Formats: sequence, structure tokens, C-alpha cells
Amino acid sequence: KRFICTSYRKQPMSIPNLTNITCHAWNADRTQIALCPNSSEIYVYKVKDQKKPSTWEKLHTLTEHDQIVTALDWAPKTNRLLSASQDRNAYVWELEEDKWKPTLVLLRLNRAATCCKWSPEENKFAVGSGAKVVSVCYFEADNNWWVSKLLKKHKSTVLAIDWCPTNNTILATACSDFKCRVFSAFLKQVDDKKQKEGKFNEELAVFPCGGWVHDVAWAPNGEYLAFVCHDSSVHFVNRGDDNAEMVVKCNDLPFMTVRFITDNVAVCGGHSFNPIMFSLGDNGWERRGECDEEKAVKKSATGVRSAFQRFQNQASTGKTSSTEAVKTKHKNTITQITILNDKTFASSGLDGQVNVWDTMKCAERLEVTL
Repeated sequence: KRFICTSYRKQPMSIPNLTNITCHAWNADRTQIALCPNSSEIYVYKVKDQKKPSTWEKLHTLTEHDQIVTALDWAPKTNRLLSASQDRNAYVWELEEDKWKPTLVLLRLNRAATCCKWSPEENKFAVGSGAKVVSVCYFEADNNWWVSKLLKKHKSTVLAIDWCPTNNTILATACSDFKCRVFSAFLKQVDDKKQKEGKFNEELAVFPCGGWVHDVAWAPNGEYLAFVCHDSSVHFVNRGDDNAEMVVKCNDLPFMTVRFITDNVAVCGGHSFNPIMFSLGDNGWERRGECDEEKAVKKSATGVRSAFQRFQNQASTGKTSSTEAVKTKHKNTITQITILNDKTFASSGLDGQVNVWDTMKCAERLEVTL
């Protein structure tokens, strides 16, 4: 198997000896990428040209975790790399003399860590878990370690988290108990009282839906909150309009990830192998179309059994039928989308690929105004 990276409308280029990708994160200037090849190791690559992966050079291999690394987040200001794993641990990695040195975090978890995210000011971070809690962590200088306080109101595994970009104390969570929640994560040890909205662990809002909430994301201006559910719906919440919620029902297979490109444009990815763009128009949020032009030819089929068989074939073989090859760039589920800059975004999936997409070309073809 190979790790493959492609650019929009380019032929795949590969880096050998890597399998599928569990998670990835880019540094501030997008010259390095950290990724987990579905193992306990983290690889850090130097990226000379995003569109020419043959120029990528592996710099470091981080091996502190004992089980599969489930999430990575690279702080752009402090250059700290945060990792979380199924071993119930998280590490804060700092680069010293060209070596990454880990600091263990006291998460207080009895189940796997599933997701992690730095706060906007990078003075704390959050780690979601299968223990029905979110650990909000901050650095205790007196003891020289990272300690945590727990958000405890979830009823099942926390699948994703995201901080409000305009407020260092507001945290949104996506949970498999069919709800998206917005919490106050105010910590008097590190936060400015001017940003305080509620007490720590206070639910500021709760949004139910018809399935597991796989991912959640804030718009850059903090006005809109989006989350995707296993019933193939995308929910958009207007924080400035008394949390007015708009649900976009889609015929696509379920989405696994969502990110905002701009305040009014979002992109989702999931079991359909194709990033899908949404935009805010006069009638609210709407689905605008697929970013990948290359689609598999659809065959006529009806009924619940046909839909189930199509989903099963895609998940297991990367084909929509036994004889039809998938023509999209991704050959399996897209699990993570990262916004690189105002011109490109990246997606990774269970097929072991990282694809870099030209945002402007996608928007122009779909007649979306960025």
C-alpha cells in the first residue's frame, strides 16, 4: 500500500511505505504536515511544494503513543503539536534543537481520546473521548505539567470539538448521543473575564438531530456554527439570530467532516468520497455541488436493498458495484478536511490519500461566490 497525495486535476504522486491516514495537521505556513498512518506513530514531513508530493521529505517520527493516534492539531502561534490517542493519553510536542519533545497531559480519562483542538489563544486545549467527557486542559507552571477540568454532560462518545474563533471560552462538541452542544469552557486560571459567557461546564445551547453528530465547525467570524449528522443532514446555526437553525437535507451518503472556507461558504466530506460545497444565499444555506468533477457513472437502482448494497460496496471495495470502479479522486471515505488558505483546502481519508483542492476553481465551476 502507498500513501498518495494529489492536487486538483493532477495525477497522483506517492510516498512509499505508508498506509491509510487516521488524521493530519499542517503547521502555520503549510510547509510541514504531521500525519498518522493508522498506527501509534506520527510522521512529520517537510513540504517544499504542496502540489508536488515527490518533494516531500520525512523529518521526524514521533513514537510516544502506545495505540492508534486519533487526532492531531498544530498550534500556528506557538508551533506546538497536540496529539491524542486510543491509549487515553495526549501529548504536547515542542520542537527543541530539531527534536520534538513530548509533555504528557493529565486527561483523567478511562476511555480512548477521540479528538483534540487548541483554543484560539493557544493557552489551553480540549480533548474529546469515549468516556462521555471533554478534558479542557491548561498549563500549570508551578508543577510544569498540563492539567484538565472535565465537561461532563454528554451521554455518549464525543466525536469532534471546535472552539469559537472569536471567544476563547466557548467550545462546541459533536456527540454520538444525537446532539451538538455549545459549552462555556471558561477557566479563571487562564481566561480573560471579559470573554466569560457562563460558568465552566454550563450548556449554552443544545441542538438535537437525527443521528450521530460526526463533526462540528465554526465560521471564521464566529457567527455561524455548522455540524453534520449521520442522517446525511447539515445543520447551520446563526448565533447572531438567537441560535436560529437551518437544516439542509441531502441525498448524499453521510458526511464525516465539515469546515468553513469563508463566513458564507462551507465544505463537507464523507462516505460519498467527494467534497461537497454549501453556500449562504438569499434563501439560506444550500447545497451547491461536488468539488470533484470526476464521478462514477450512476446505474439505475431502487429500493432500500439497492441503497444498502451500494453503501456496502463503497465501504468495503471502493466501488459502487462489483464491476464499476470509482472515478473520484478519493477511493474511500473522507474523514478530515483542513483549510490551508483562501485558495486551497486539503482532505484525507480511509484510502490513504491527502488531496489538495483548488478552492477558486471549485467555486467558479459551482458558481459560488467566496
